[in-house]
Amino acid sequence: MREVDVAVIGAGPAGLFAAYYAGFRGLSVAVIDALPEPGGQVTAMYPEKLILDVAGFPAIKGRDLVANLVAQAAPYAPAYLLGTRAEKLSYVDGQPVLGLAGGEQLGCGAVLITGGLGSFTPRPLPAAESFVGAGIVYFVPQPAELAGRDVLIVGGGDSAFDWALALQPLARSVTLVHRRERFRAHAATVSRVLALPVRVVVNAEVTLLYGEDRVTGAEIVARGGAAETLAVDSVIAALGFTADLGPLAEWGLRLDRRHIVVDSAMATNLPRVFAAGDITEYPGKVRLIATGFGEAATAVNNAAVAIDPTAHLFPGHSSDAG
Repeated sequence: MREVDVAVIGAGPAGLFAAYYAGFRGLSVAVIDALPEPGGQVTAMYPEKLILDVAGFPAIKGRDLVANLVAQAAPYAPAYLLGTRAEKLSYVDGQPVLGLAGGEQLGCGAVLITGGLGSFTPRPLPAAESFVGAGIVYFVPQPAELAGRDVLIVGGGDSAFDWALALQPLARSVTLVHRRERFRAHAATVSRVLALPVRVVVNAEVTLLYGEDRVTGAEIVARGGAAETLAVDSVIAALGFTADLGPLAEWGLRLDRRHIVVDSAMATNLPRVFAAGDITEYPGKVRLIATGFGEAATAVNNAAVAIDPTAHLFPGHSSDAG
C-alpha cells in the first residue's frame, strides 16, 4: 500500500496550493483528481478567461494561474494521481486509508478535500454518442494543439465563447453552434466574438458527426431549415459540466446540501479529514479562489499537528526558509 502524509482530493487551485504548502511543511503529498489535467474547474471551464481577484496579479489567465501553482509545488515533488477518484475511506490504526478507483489503497496521515463543487462530468454531445472516432473534446488544456484546424464549438455559455476567442487566432476556421438564439455567456465576451471572423449559428443543433478514425465533418440542422454539412476536424462540446460529491457523499461527512461542513481549523467531523475551497461550508463562507488559498494553508497546518502532535501549528514565514 502506497503511503503519504497528506492526500489532497481535488487538483483545483486550492488543492494545488495545498500541495505546495504541505511540501513547504515537509510533508509528502499525493493529489487525486477525476479529471485528466490539474486545474479543476479553472482548466475545465475557463482556462483562457482573465481572473482579476487573485492577490498579487492584476490579471492572470486561468491556465497561467494553474501552471504557476503547479510550478510552485514542483520543488516538493507531489505525486499526481489524475484521471482517478477516491472512492472509499476507511481507517487502520486510526489513520485514513483511501480506496482509489481501480483498487489501489493509499494510506494517509491526513486527508484534505479540495474538490471544488465535487466531481465534474462533462455534459455529453448527443451527436457524439454513435461516433467512435477521435476529435471530440470537452476542454482544451493546450489551445495550440488545435492550430490550423477547422474547429466546431457547440454551446452558448462562457466556456464556448472563451474557446472561440482563444482559438480564432490559431485555427483555420471556427464555427460556434448554439441551440438557442440567446447566449448564456457574458455580453461583452459575446460582442468580442461577434466582431471576429467566427461563424455563429443560432437556433441550430449538431445532429451527426462524420469520420472514421477521427471526425471529418458535422451535420448541422437549423430550426425549420435543411441540414447543412460542415467540414470540421475538431469538435469542442462546451455544454457545461455536472458536479456532485460522488463517493464522498457516502463517507459519513457532515454535509450542508452539497457542501462539507468544517470548523475554524478546516476540520470535518471525521478524524484527520480536512476540507478547503468551494466545497466547504461554515458561517460567513465566501466562495472565491483567494479564500480557498487561505483555507488550504489553514487546513495543512492543522493537519500537520494532527499527524505529529509535537509539530507547531504556525510553520514560520516562507521568507525565512531560505
